[in-house]
Amino acid sequence: MAGHSKFKNIMHRKGKQDKAKAKVFTKIAREITLAAKSGLPDPTANPKLRLALQAARAENMPKDNIERAIKKASGADAEDIEPIRYEGYGPGGVAVIVETLTDNRNRTSAAVRAAFAKHGGNLGSTGAVSHMFDHVGEIVYESDAGGPDAVLEAAIEAGADDCLSDEDGHLITCSFDNLGTVAGVLEEALGEAKSVKAVWRPNLSNEVDEDNAATILKLIDTLEDDDDVQNVYANFDISDEVMAKLTAA
Repeated sequence: MAGHSKFKNIMHRKGKQDKAKAKVFTKIAREITLAAKSGLPDPTANPKLRLALQAARAENMPKDNIERAIKKASGADAEDIEPIRYEGYGPGGVAVIVETLTDNRNRTSAAVRAAFAKHGGNLGSTGAVSHMFDHVGEIVYESDAGGPDAVLEAAIEAGADDCLSDEDGHLITCSFDNLGTVAGVLEEALGEAKSVKAVWRPNLSNEVDEDNAATILKLIDTLEDDDDVQNVYANFDISDEVMAKLTAA
């Protein structure tokens, strides 16, 4: 989930992280299977698979689950999984992008459409809101990967566009097309990253009031709870005051 930047929605994220790991593993397993199916099963020769495996390790996904997902790509029972991106508007005119991996386009489309309709939103066509976002690569390192200056220097050498450091760690941003290359150079310099992924980062923000804030969070919860949904991005901004009221409720 991506959205407002002021409060970072710490309480909301904490609640999502406390949910059963089984659902998280299901989503990652689909990413691994799709990556292995679209390329070689060797992560050193398959950048997409390498990124999916990094996500699995970041979530402490069991090795057996990972191996099973890779084997499933070449097995007789391999699912015909395809990535589909949905775009639309939530309450208050919030722009929303939903990334899915599905073996049943009709099921997924109906579920996503129903979630939007239930929470005062509506789906648009592909490209309806993506112009309000930048598709970029994000690489995250723990704070012990190095000091801010050292990590910034490594990021510059790797060809990254930006590097933000605080007590929680280092967030390095690069172009989507260069994600694999930048991540590889950084791994040689700093070790394995905590996470490496492509994200849709809002370039236009939409501040919402308390009522719309509560509804957009419910919409995102509903979407993220669907096994076919991999990621949800939105351009809403919630003030500290409104977020404090919502988390105290």
